[in-house]
Amino acid sequence: MRRSAPTLALCLAVAGITGLTACTTPDTRPPPAPAGLTAQAGSATSVHVMWNAAADRDGVTGYQVFEADRLVRELPAEKTMVDITGLAPQTGYAFTVRAEDAAGNLSGPAPVARVTTPAAKAEDRAAPTSPATTTARATGPRSARVSWTASTDDTGITAYDIYQGGVRIHTTGPGESATTLDNLRPDTVYTFTVRARDGADNSSPDGPAVDVTTPPASGDGPGTAPAEFAATASPGAVTLTWTAPDTGGRTTEYELYVNGAPTTVIQFGAGAVPSGRAEHRITVTEPSGTVWAVKLRARLPDGNWGAFSAERRITLLA
Repeated sequence: MRRSAPTLALCLAVAGITGLTACTTPDTRPPPAPAGLTAQAGSATSVHVMWNAAADRDGVTGYQVFEADRLVRELPAEKTMVDITGLAPQTGYAFTVRAEDAAGNLSGPAPVARVTTPAAKAEDRAAPTSPATTTARATGPRSARVSWTASTDDTGITAYDIYQGGVRIHTTGPGESATTLDNLRPDTVYTFTVRARDGADNSSPDGPAVDVTTPPASGDGPGTAPAEFAATASPGAVTLTWTAPDTGGRTTEYELYVNGAPTTVIQFGAGAVPSGRAEHRITVTEPSGTVWAVKLRARLPDGNWGAFSAERRITLLA
């Protein structure tokens, strides 16, 4: 009987003087299967699939999403949720996810998440009402609990979507009135809103925005985000106010972001450095009706920028 050759480490001869041989062992160890997989019907023809992000040490570079045994989506490592569309109403589906590393190794599948899409509602063009109230509290340096009041809809609510900074980050079922958000950052201000969705994918307006500040992780020291940040539009101007963070000294510089991009650095000169409530007025030339999303962060004594304040959305006035 012919014997197969043993598996050997890949060896490359180093040319030249030394005559040494360098050996590298191929990476054949797969990453662990994704944890926390859930699937929630968002409408009669779509399902929102979510899972927990892999740890940095796992070396994950992407995810593969399967419905039954069929690959339906491939995503980069920074994406841990996806909407699967084009599904059939009143149909059961089974989703799982596998992680992939840089060597192409695939994890085993995550435990299957099963979901049934609701019945389709013909000619449903009316959006649900927005949740009337929203509350939230930090439950640790990396998690928060968000609660809301129920919405109403002429054909029934199928899901609630949680948004942060205008981006949907979580989806829950129609009977839920609260959810826990994980994978947050310590010492960070988050601004959450909730929208209701019906079986025709009509979304309500945002419910009231709510701010949550996660506490610093153990050993991180005091929070560095400007607190109680507010932005007020007046004809031709925007006035910003906030409470200076405890940075161990008076903070003279703040970096202002508008619509997600750094715009200017606000500097306070000698004798004008705020130690409590700070205020800054900006002259604007953009047309009336322009929407700004603004936030800022402080320059720390070590030269780094601190955590961002809450984000505020304002409409400019001529």
